[in-house]
Amino acid sequence: MPARPDPSSVRIDGPWAHRDVYANGIRLHVAETGEGPLVLLLHGFGGFWWSWRHQLSALGDAGFRAVAVDLRGYGDSDKPPRGYDAWTLAGDVAGLVKSLGEPKAHLVGHDWGGLLAWTVAALHPRVVQSLATFSAPHPLALRGQIRRTALRRTPRNQARAVKHLFTAQLPMVPERRLTNDGAALIEDRLRSWSGKYWNELPEAARRYRTAMLVPGTAHSSLEYLRWAVRSQVRSDGRRFTEALGRKIEAPVLQLYGADDPCVLPRTRAASTPWIGGSTETHELPKVGHFPHEEAPETASALLTAFVKG
Repeated sequence: MPARPDPSSVRIDGPWAHRDVYANGIRLHVAETGEGPLVLLLHGFGGFWWSWRHQLSALGDAGFRAVAVDLRGYGDSDKPPRGYDAWTLAGDVAGLVKSLGEPKAHLVGHDWGGLLAWTVAALHPRVVQSLATFSAPHPLALRGQIRRTALRRTPRNQARAVKHLFTAQLPMVPERRLTNDGAALIEDRLRSWSGKYWNELPEAARRYRTAMLVPGTAHSSLEYLRWAVRSQVRSDGRRFTEALGRKIEAPVLQLYGADDPCVLPRTRAASTPWIGGSTETHELPKVGHFPHEEAPETASALLTAFVKG
């Protein structure tokens, strides 16, 4: 059996600095560049800080302090046996803002990181200057659309679009599927979830496959999905739903790919009831689930204009 990559292998060189920051009782690895107001970038399922390589440079050049983090259980951050519930994960992010020496941050998240960004804005509003989400509707909007379509037989419905949430609930088998054949499943998902014009897909697939093989990452990443489903029938999940129901008063940017197969059009428009302040939404044509990587210049320009505003 080939040796698994060391966690430090995700510390890829570039125009940024790597360091460790302690927050909420764990060590988090971050990549950082620039000076100015803090922009904190949260990656999605199966990713790591490198997902934001283009935005790190763009934001740093635009006069911001851009920080991309390996979330709990990913990359070179700690991988404790527990703490993958949304309450604790939101505490990680809020604690990280404070540990970085800032009272507030412009919070940016993709996919699962976007769902987490919504959560932080609801549970810890004092640390959020603005909120930008990529391919990530409000968690309650996503849940509502899944429930509405779960029993429908139509080929395109939101429940089927996120079926990986439900297949992750089995013990041990999903971990083996994620890591088999050098984490080939990660590349399969990148290809099936993205649009047709992602020029960097081969390099991204290589990076993400390697990162998923870091010991503990596959299990930790699946624990996010397991809590999301299992909490629905538990008391902590009901309390979480109530807490998440408050309106977000910070400015909100939502960015989607028009060809995203994971977040369907009706779901993209369903977050409005939880937005209490200013908002803008953009759909990028010929782009799938990874707009910040598939169309980095456009996504970075929209994000930079938003945080400047």
